[in-house]
Amino acid sequence: MNNKTKAIDVHNHFYPPSYLEELKKGKYVAKLTEDEDNNYILAYEGDYNVIVPGHRDIEYRLELLDKVGIQTQILSLTTPGAHIEERDKGIYLAKITNDDFAEITQKYPGRFYGLAALPLQDPEESAKELERAVKELGLIGGTIFTNVEGKNLDDPSFLCIYETARELDVPLFIHPTTPTPSDNFLDYRLAASLGFTFDTTLVVSRLIFSGILDKVPGLKLIASHLGGCLPYLAERLDRCHAAFPELKNIERKPSDYIKDVYIDCVSFEPKAVEFALSYMGDKRLLVGSDYPHQIGDIEKAVDIVNQIDVSEEQRELIFHKNAEELFKL
Repeated sequence: MNNKTKAIDVHNHFYPPSYLEELKKGKYVAKLTEDEDNNYILAYEGDYNVIVPGHRDIEYRLELLDKVGIQTQILSLTTPGAHIEERDKGIYLAKITNDDFAEITQKYPGRFYGLAALPLQDPEESAKELERAVKELGLIGGTIFTNVEGKNLDDPSFLCIYETARELDVPLFIHPTTPTPSDNFLDYRLAASLGFTFDTTLVVSRLIFSGILDKVPGLKLIASHLGGCLPYLAERLDRCHAAFPELKNIERKPSDYIKDVYIDCVSFEPKAVEFALSYMGDKRLLVGSDYPHQIGDIEKAVDIVNQIDVSEEQRELIFHKNAEELFKL
């Protein structure tokens, strides 16, 4: 391991063995096939993932982490998530995923932690599963997706998840999925390249303007992919808040809420990261790689933090201290 770096990667993905074995049975909305290189292809509406060894082989992953200098990863299940399935099947997939994550974290203490997969098609079951995952399995937060089959996350039915996360004092990692309606994002892989960041921007804005974040003060949120467009549009949201009477129902300016959100640096352009850092502050930026997706990069996750123009103290915050405080590691 690179001894100069103590990095905690909060945005990366793993498909645990029980999840993949279950999908192989072919009775799910998510469809699993194999390509000519013996990699799985996981397809769902609007996008697909190529499941390479890093997605499914924890020993393979460990060797790479040591090589690039990442000490710890916080694992999460990525798209399509358990919520696209029929209710009972989704609950089952979430539970076996979380059980596997717990097994990995127990086998490799300090190297891996887990975020709970949640059956978001049933918010009350999601709240129960989050509590089980944290209290019984030792997971350190949960993953929510930017929309649940078209239902926005400011829908009142999701309030129980946010209240449970606050009571448990664990963060929720907001990961995007294909926006709905998806028509404009089905060509050119636009769901992944643009749609994901747009949906992240949309969902956090809706959580702000709906008053959800006033109802659940202290809720810890991580907005992936450098917060989508939030740092760049915050001033516009403030202007709209000042101008439009229908936006006056919240207690603070939109930018104040945005600055409470954590973001990861999965945007490997130094100037973009530096701008987000200057706006959000050095206590809100976390390392992320999006490994091992095709557009993720585990080496750039470390390199980008070394490239940006910050003090060594700020670099330590971004590399690991912010994550340690957020997740109580």
